[in-house]
Amino acid sequence: MNQRTHAASAGTARVPAQSRSEETAREAAGYAVGGAAVRGEHTHGERPAPRSGPAVQRASVRGQILDALRTALMGGELLPGEVYSAPALGERFGVSATPVREAMQQLALEGTVEVVPNRGFRVVERGARELAELAEVRALIEVPVMMRLARSVPAERWAALRPLAEESVRAAATGCRATYAEADRAFHRAVLGLAGNAQLVRIAEDLHRRAVPLRGGRADLMSDAGEHAALLEALVEGELDRVRALVAGHFADAG
Repeated sequence: MNQRTHAASAGTARVPAQSRSEETAREAAGYAVGGAAVRGEHTHGERPAPRSGPAVQRASVRGQILDALRTALMGGELLPGEVYSAPALGERFGVSATPVREAMQQLALEGTVEVVPNRGFRVVERGARELAELAEVRALIEVPVMMRLARSVPAERWAALRPLAEESVRAAATGCRATYAEADRAFHRAVLGLAGNAQLVRIAEDLHRRAVPLRGGRADLMSDAGEHAALLEALVEGELDRVRALVAGHFADAG
């Protein structure tokens, strides 16, 4: 195979050509993701990201890669609008391209990345309007549920969620968007979980992943986490008007 590098179009990530092992032989035939074949991803010239930390263990490789990719997306290591190939990302994590493609398939279903046939995956760019629309959808789902729970859940059950609110504040203080996103999701998951509706929680989590902006500083995170603590105190005290205002403001800020 000719492994000479070729000039890539503007904005396209470039990857060095790589050899296949027996483990990745089936990749030569292509691998369909989201209905689009990604066979023959170009691996010419893209500079692989430096490997950080130990290589991913083989047990539950796909799940570990999925978590690692989400962290890289939230942390800004994978940039919106850029195209990344599965072989190059596999190099970074010390695995074959196959589990990377499988993890990317899940991210494509979640709307975080999109398939670029024969090249790899592009990180989705979300503009202000799209983020505002997602925040509106989240509010339409979560606000009525939270208000219903505010009227029916006893104070001691709300108080039991204080550790999650406090954890979100600690996560925000790190300034790491990936760390905070998980703490934020855990808090909302616990609140909505009180409704006893697993489908509601699943849909809300999917919207959360789509709605989290990939940019923003520590101050933004601290402000968002502070709203968790204030909301929880209002729920414990049974102050329904304050709960309504805080919940509405929380999603308005997200947009």
